[in-house]
Amino acid sequence: MSILETILGSQNGAAVKELSRNFGLGEEQAGSAVSQLLPVLMQGMKKNVSSPGGLESLLGALGKGNHQRYLDNPADAVQAAGVQEGNGILGHLLGSKDVSRQVASAASERTGVDTGIMKQMLPMVATMLMGSLSKQSADSGLLGQLSGGGQQPASSGALGMVSKFLDADGDGSMADDLLGMASKFLR
Repeated sequence: MSILETILGSQNGAAVKELSRNFGLGEEQAGSAVSQLLPVLMQGMKKNVSSPGGLESLLGALGKGNHQRYLDNPADAVQAAGVQEGNGILGHLLGSKDVSRQVASAASERTGVDTGIMKQMLPMVATMLMGSLSKQSADSGLLGQLSGGGQQPASSGALGMVSKFLDADGDGSMADDLLGMASKFLR
């Protein structure tokens, strides 16, 4: 299951419903917003994981944090603590508030959702991204495999497993995978 499918489908679409309620959007608009923001965050994650120490950092965050709670209870993502954690994630993935603003503006143009709402939604989607990765890595046994048996997180096997989550069809681009899943969900 892709990251977008995990977010959109978890708890019968509870994340999209929560974002919809929180921002006064229709569920289709909220789903469209997620599908526009997520590919950029995933590109940032892929870049981060490819940098020296990036994979170890991601695996450490997945192992230590209770990120799955943002999928199990999406209301946690819209609370102040969830937004604060999301802003920290954005700092790692996008690097600066200026880049976050650009991402929100571009997503706003593509969805018709107000730029201010997209800016507010961005950290929430970032926490849901980590929640999806946490769920998928737990379901696949990735973290258990890395913490046991003496394997080091920097191994090519670990990078391959993480890359699989980020690029479902293995074509080197996650954006097409996410956009395809979003269009199916929004039909």
